[in-house]
Amino acid sequence: MKALVHRAYGPADDLTWEDVPDPVPGDGEVLVRVHATSVNPYDWHFMRGEPYVARLMPGGFGLRPRAGVLGCDLAGRVVTAGTRFAPGDDVYALLPRGAHAEYVCVPEDSLAPMPANLTHEQAAAMPMAAVTALVALRDVEAGQRVLVNGASGGVGTFAVQLAKALGARVDAVCGASNAGLVRSLGAEHVFDYRAEDFTRSGRRYDVVLDIAGGRSVFACRRVLARGGTFVAVGGPAGRWVQPAGHVFAALASGLLARRRVVLADAVACQDKAAVLRELAGFVERGAVTPVVDRSYPFDDLRAAFAYSEAGHAKGKIVVTLGVPGV
Repeated sequence: MKALVHRAYGPADDLTWEDVPDPVPGDGEVLVRVHATSVNPYDWHFMRGEPYVARLMPGGFGLRPRAGVLGCDLAGRVVTAGTRFAPGDDVYALLPRGAHAEYVCVPEDSLAPMPANLTHEQAAAMPMAAVTALVALRDVEAGQRVLVNGASGGVGTFAVQLAKALGARVDAVCGASNAGLVRSLGAEHVFDYRAEDFTRSGRRYDVVLDIAGGRSVFACRRVLARGGTFVAVGGPAGRWVQPAGHVFAALASGLLARRRVVLADAVACQDKAAVLRELAGFVERGAVTPVVDRSYPFDDLRAAFAYSEAGHAKGKIVVTLGVPGV
């Protein structure tokens, strides 16, 4: 099969197209034909081995990469029979890696039925970003006020929709050019981060979901209601420490700021398939729709990485594998 293989830290041009052996499912696994995948910051941080500090952290990148295939978002069709899924079933999954290939073996307990009203292309936009958003908003209650900082990207577009679906009132922070999109997803008020400092708006929020990482917990406490929660997702990319430094600083400063600070970590989620099934319910009842900025053919996967790294995507960047009906 054809796969884009990662053998050394560096830019997308260093990834190599290779013919690799077709994977063979082991016990508890099924073979899935990948119809569509996507590119996330999670993927290109692994590709570049950045921030460098993560190469030294337990469970991090490692001093040298483990040769293999990147890609955590998968939407496809089951090829081999299992105990839970049959050939022809449309599925999606959040994987540690391996989705940037024509076929992948996936444990059945990691798979979820794809939302019935989505194409594979749309479904591939969901796993990492939508799981992150739902984990971040897990404690939101109807009637609460939620602020999403970084609302026009992959996680942000899902977060705005999910917060509204959970009954919250949602405000958002993004660039002026994306304000219309974010309002259409359910935001009541949109701050232009270039022209306004949302931390001095005088508004109060029960939850501040920080994806962009442009403000510290100390600044954001001005807009957190008493008993409010600051949820750290990410921050500006950097070569040495960021965004890990921003997230860890947020967690540490929460103790000094006397505010509840939590980390939304989709990778650490213990039952990703259950969360994907829950997300499918939101999609199938029309409460959530994936926002796809660009779609690339599989042969242009390296170009998709480059566009993702530029940081200007509205919603998600997906990659299709030329399968009819995607």
